[in-house]
Amino acid sequence: MLLRFSVENWMSFRDEATLDLSATREKQHPEHVALIKKHNLRLLPVAAIYGGNASGKSNFIEALNFVEGFTTDPPKAGSPISVKPFRMDKGFADRPTAFSFEILVEDTIYDYRFSVTGRRVVREELKRIGVTREQTLFRRGALPGDFLLAAELKDQDELRFAFRGTQDNQLYLTNSVSQKLEEFRPVFDWFAKSLTIIRPATHCGGLPNLTDDSNPRSSQIAKRLRDLDSGIDRLRSIDISPESVMSKEQLESISPNLREGLTLPLEMVGGEDGVFLYIQNGKVIARRLIPIHQADSGEEIPFNYSDESEGTRRLIDLLPAFLHLEDKRSSAVYVIDELDRSLHTNLTTDLLVHYLGQRQTALARCQLIFTTHDTQVMTQDIFRRDEMWITERDRSGASKLVAFSEFKEVRKDKDIRKSYLQGRLGGVPRIRTTSSACGDEAAVR
Repeated sequence: MLLRFSVENWMSFRDEATLDLSATREKQHPEHVALIKKHNLRLLPVAAIYGGNASGKSNFIEALNFVEGFTTDPPKAGSPISVKPFRMDKGFADRPTAFSFEILVEDTIYDYRFSVTGRRVVREELKRIGVTREQTLFRRGALPGDFLLAAELKDQDELRFAFRGTQDNQLYLTNSVSQKLEEFRPVFDWFAKSLTIIRPATHCGGLPNLTDDSNPRSSQIAKRLRDLDSGIDRLRSIDISPESVMSKEQLESISPNLREGLTLPLEMVGGEDGVFLYIQNGKVIARRLIPIHQADSGEEIPFNYSDESEGTRRLIDLLPAFLHLEDKRSSAVYVIDELDRSLHTNLTTDLLVHYLGQRQTALARCQLIFTTHDTQVMTQDIFRRDEMWITERDRSGASKLVAFSEFKEVRKDKDIRKSYLQGRLGGVPRIRTTSSACGDEAAVR
């Protein structure tokens, strides 16, 4: 689980911004709260981030996306780091960009943080936080050879050797795991396996396998598609020859970019929509997704994936994530940018209510973080006040992130939507309009 995430000097976030998923004293929806008895923690299962266009919502998600990629797929030696410092003040161009995480892996809390420039990792540190004390497992400083390693860790020689082999533009966490050293693997695996970022253009990576008739989740996906009035009765996926949908030259150029566990939508490389490539036992497999509709007569009619509407395809993209979130054994953390893109507000509402209703247990460990413009889900009937956040950009171009629970006027009986749309909570566009009747300019909040 994610306890908190902070970022500083990243895109529009000049100053440190922190998303904290610790529950406050808020009394609404107590069933949402996950109880971590060992550490006396109360964690939230969801964070909804609102804000106007260009307020910083997607920039915050991009920070998480950068960390996930930088950790699990580092740049080659000598390559620049694709960090994006705050650009509205030249004084920040050469300052490090800082990221910090507190995460819960099984019953252990880790504090992991690092700072980078476009050329190198400036600082990196990992702590293990116990019930009574915290322990620094390793700390990497700015100077060459500045490295501290906890004395009680096993494989001291190998861990120090891995540090000496860590490139300036690479995380020690990543390199130690790549050297098959297991001390810090739980933290690496949290980024590699537990954290999943779904951006607005993300396609349904896992669906080809999930919709196989032999997969038990295929019936769950079919039921949800029927319940949500998609018009689709079920989804099928069939294996096809990769050579039937691309040339030999295209296949040879794409193959090096595929790896176990990764599904590539062919549409992303200019190919047919609804066809996906993946690696199985070292061989490239192609699979076509087929939506099945049912006529009044009961006849099953196959459609092309491209025949479905943009909203239906977005819904299909999201369903595997929500099914995973609703699994009571799951400890997944899904981060979805623009959850409501192309979706009717009733669909967005049902996805969220269904997720929160399915996980009403203090033992649940999954989490959902998402951005949205859909104010119809901005209601205390669905969320606690500490589960709703807002981004706002000030006149200097700097974004900030604030929880609704910090606003005194957001009471239990308050219509949050009305206050938000009136601009009383910030996070709405400052629109300047010109009256055609009299030519007067007015700032509309």
